[in-house]
Amino acid sequence: MIHKLNLTLARIPDAPVALLLRVFPALVFWQSGRTKVEGVSIKDSTWFLFEHEYALPLIPPEMAAVMATVSEHLLPVLLVLGLCARLSALGLLGMTAVIQIFVYPDAWMTHGLWAAMLLAVVARGAGRWSLDHLIGLERGARA
Repeated sequence: MIHKLNLTLARIPDAPVALLLRVFPALVFWQSGRTKVEGVSIKDSTWFLFEHEYALPLIPPEMAAVMATVSEHLLPVLLVLGLCARLSALGLLGMTAVIQIFVYPDAWMTHGLWAAMLLAVVARGAGRWSLDHLIGLERGARA
C-alpha cells in the first residue's frame, strides 16, 4: 500500500516543485523589500530600523540598508525567473543567516523554512521551468 503510494507520488514532476521552491521564498523577500522603499527612495523608517533595531556588527547601517533593499528587490526577481537562480538563492540564504543570527534569533522556525527552500534551489538548481534551463546555464550541473 505505501509502496504504491510512494510510486504514485514519485510521478509528481520536478519542474512545478522547483518553481514553488523559488517563488515562495522570493515573495517573502520581495514583500520585505517593498516595505523599505517609497517610489525609488529608501524610506526614513528603513534608515532608522537599520541603525537601531537591526544594528548589524561590522557593517555600517547605511551600507546595510542599501545592500538589503537592493538585494530584496533584485534577487527575488532573478529567483522567480530562474536566472542565475543558484546564486540568487545563495544570496538570499546568506541574508536569511544574517537575519537569524543578528536580528531575529528567536525566529528560527520561519528562517529554517526559508533556508530549506533556498538550499534546495542552491543544491538542485531552478528546474526545467527556468531561464537557467532555457539558456543552458545548468548544462553540466545537476539540475
